[in-house]
Amino acid sequence: MIKKVPLLARSQPPLDRIEGLDANQGTIKKSVGKRRNQSGAHPYEADRAVRTGMQVAKPVGRNASAIKYDILSALAVYGLSGDKHRHRSILRIMTLITTRYNWRTNELSIGREEIARLWSVNERTVKREMAKLRSAGWISVKRPAVRGRVAVYEIDLKQIMLDTVDIWPVIGTDFQDRMQQEPVQDSNVVPFQSKPAALPPQGEDVWAQVQSILHSRDPEIWSSWFQHLNEAERAGGLAILIAPSRFMADYIAQKWSARIIAAYSRVDPSVRMLRIEAAE
Repeated sequence: MIKKVPLLARSQPPLDRIEGLDANQGTIKKSVGKRRNQSGAHPYEADRAVRTGMQVAKPVGRNASAIKYDILSALAVYGLSGDKHRHRSILRIMTLITTRYNWRTNELSIGREEIARLWSVNERTVKREMAKLRSAGWISVKRPAVRGRVAVYEIDLKQIMLDTVDIWPVIGTDFQDRMQQEPVQDSNVVPFQSKPAALPPQGEDVWAQVQSILHSRDPEIWSSWFQHLNEAERAGGLAILIAPSRFMADYIAQKWSARIIAAYSRVDPSVRMLRIEAAE
């Protein structure tokens, strides 16, 4: 039985969620909204400044209940801060999380018919709503449905927290500080000097912005995989990317197509399909 912990009375911050201190100035980073209003920063640049370095702890172990409460609190307040359409969408995903989601394995095993029953809607509405959640990058298909077995989804908790960052101050300063705190890790290991990390391309064109979103979401994966992609064509809702090798094209297409499409949807919502080809 999970013991409930008051939201604002926890002694230890359960999440190392966001890079809290600026390396040069030693000050807590401003929220996205403040950066937009005070400095006139481009909306995406403001978003990227807050997103970079954020890490969501896995909701298991001693602090599991506290982490779950924080995620659900952020979702609830984010939903209530929007219009009726957001209210409904957030309530629906919270229903899936609280009734069927396995926090330990990050798996949501459920069929469209059962979702329709939980949401009190028809299956067409389920199909449309799940497509919106996939487009936002909140949900991705881990294993598609086959005869006799329902689909298995993954929920991107990190992306959810990134998208709710503007409402953290509404919940309270304690919550905001906890989200922005980065724990210090003690280590006796002396790292070798490494070459400077590669940076995403800069610019206002769609592909440069998509690359920047992918980089801010996960710099390590971007450095290993996404930075090697180039956009060859984008038309009719289809984006065609070029990878250096067939192996890389197939691997990225199988593992991260949903993440790339979600990044596109934030810059050019018309992109709904993706094809990755090899340069060879």
